Amino acid sequence: MLSKFFYTAALTALTSSFFTVPATAQTAPAAALTRADDTVLEMGQAFRRGDKTRLTALLPQVRGHVLEPWAAYWELNSRLNEASQQEVQAFLARYAGSYQEDRLRNDWLLLLGDRRDWTTFAAEHPQFRMGDDRDVRCYAWLIEHVKKGPDGTGALADNVKKNWYAQRDADGGCRAAAERLLASKQLAPLDIWRKARLSIENNRPRPTRDAVEMVSPESMALLAIIQANPSQFLTDKKLAFTKVRKELITLALVKLAATDPDAAAKFLAHKWGFQLSSEERNWVWGVIGKQSAIRFSSPGSDPLAYFDKVSADSDLTDEMLGWKTRAALRAGNQPRWALVLSSINAMSGDTRQDPTWIYWKARALLAATPTPTAPKRAEALALYQSIASVRGFYEQLALEELGQLITVPARPAALSNEEKEAARSNASLQRATHAIAIGLRSEGVREWNYATNLAQTGGMGERELLAAAQLACDRAIWDRCINTSDRTQGDMDFAQRFPLPFRDAVIKRSRDIGLDPAYVYGLIRQESRFVMEARSGVGASGLMQIMPATARETARYIGLTGFTANQLNDRDTNITIGTAYLKRALDDFGGSMAMAAAAYNAGPGRPRNWRNGPQLEAAIWAENVPFNETRDYVKKVLSNTTNYAAVLTGQPQSLKARLGMIGPREASAPPPDDKMP
Repeated sequence: MLSKFFYTAALTALTSSFFTVPATAQTAPAAALTRADDTVLEMGQAFRRGDKTRLTALLPQVRGHVLEPWAAYWELNSRLNEASQQEVQAFLARYAGSYQEDRLRNDWLLLLGDRRDWTTFAAEHPQFRMGDDRDVRCYAWLIEHVKKGPDGTGALADNVKKNWYAQRDADGGCRAAAERLLASKQLAPLDIWRKARLSIENNRPRPTRDAVEMVSPESMALLAIIQANPSQFLTDKKLAFTKVRKELITLALVKLAATDPDAAAKFLAHKWGFQLSSEERNWVWGVIGKQSAIRFSSPGSDPLAYFDKVSADSDLTDEMLGWKTRAALRAGNQPRWALVLSSINAMSGDTRQDPTWIYWKARALLAATPTPTAPKRAEALALYQSIASVRGFYEQLALEELGQLITVPARPAALSNEEKEAARSNASLQRATHAIAIGLRSEGVREWNYATNLAQTGGMGERELLAAAQLACDRAIWDRCINTSDRTQGDMDFAQRFPLPFRDAVIKRSRDIGLDPAYVYGLIRQESRFVMEARSGVGASGLMQIMPATARETARYIGLTGFTANQLNDRDTNITIGTAYLKRALDDFGGSMAMAAAAYNAGPGRPRNWRNGPQLEAAIWAENVPFNETRDYVKKVLSNTTNYAAVLTGQPQSLKARLGMIGPREASAPPPDDKMP
């Protein structure tokens, strides 16, 4: 059961003007569509189905419309492959400074790169403001390499490799750049094989084939066997131990480890390990350890036993080291703090700056020895201080390690009329809000992000971000309100970052069924950002992102008769069913907010398995959740909840108090509700 701590009265906040949202701003007003709006929407549909003829016919009808740049972008993009350079330049000039100009330039640069038109590419690339396309970056680096030759391109090769490794799917620019750098010996064959290893582990056949074909085209038939049946390949006794064959054996072991780490470990220990180089063995043991750690509930698996076989952590990726750290945290009844510390220290500099590893390194410095030295205590203190704030999960935990609780920051100075007017008159924000209002949410969100993202435009300071966020809040575009306000680094406006839409409905329903309203708000903020029409890729709907099957079962459970799935679009019904489901999860997991949040995101069966093992701090348990999405979700929901509790109560709050401990269900505890979906 939740303790009394979580039920502090929210009456003060309910009457406070600081966090009050006007009733008229609770939901975004429905836009009255004009004929031109309808034409723009029709053009959006024609673009998605690739109807170039219809786009060209409709474009003259939307000249002068606020969303004309979008309509013109769709029309030209649909036929960009056959468009002349003059047409492209005319578009870029007509819509200069807009998101659509930069978006089309991105598309044009990719096409120029594919065509190997380096002269035109080099002329256009300096005007590309977003700079966020990895393939475009790699094409630019390739041109730089061609200009400079093999001298002085070490940093360039590192940049290409980093971007290429980060790409999930098949690519053009980074592959072409890597191939060129391989030919000039700026990249080694091992760099290419490592790309193949990363791709095959994550079941990405095309990038795997591209990498192997680049470094060993004669091996494609063997790669096909590995992709289809790695065990069959590994049982072949006739394999010749050339360097290429060893790399193929490594790929087969990595492929097998992704689905059966214990089987891969047997092959490596008893058959192939002595044939591989130390780098190859370390990589495979790292993959086996990582995959075993992800499957920590498997009986008999010991991830650290596999990681202990690695002779040099420098051969492991940051992702492998992250899972080694997580496995060390959940080892037995006491974390292996020395191993936590050494694993984090082996990570790259960028990864070590993540608040996750800063926090755990500080903990390890203090816990690795019974009496930490004064320098280690000072280092741990400095690490905590470097991240301590109310911004996120580990930032809040660091704040509490320094003896402080989570409180609402002082609100920034009120926005002036001039600052508000500047946001209202921003052409890109006008297009974004109009697009969202008529149902083009994806386009509106992209345009909004372009206008407000400091990295893209360099044009918005913190006060401008606050003004843009307030514009979104005033128009009940809650996701842009929250995300834009979240970008400020100095002033933090919690009225924007943690708004209270639908306040009466959420708080009344939560309190009626014994839920902490802050927990419900923290979950909704993460699920939908209060966008009523939100739809996930798997069919979850509404504020609380409920799947239809879950909704039907929950409706039966609470006696809601006559329920149909389309009722999930109704705000109050969505809140009623979502809170009922969350309450069942919370009761099923003994009041653990972390486990209930995991159940809400990943289904209740998985957290029941993940709780097996030693009793752990909930922070350690959450960090070991095997799904990246669910791990991130749990931490954000709990962090949101703590901040919302500070908002609702006006009192200092503790994230640690909400976390507690997690372990196997006690034998005397009642069984879980097996009917829970």
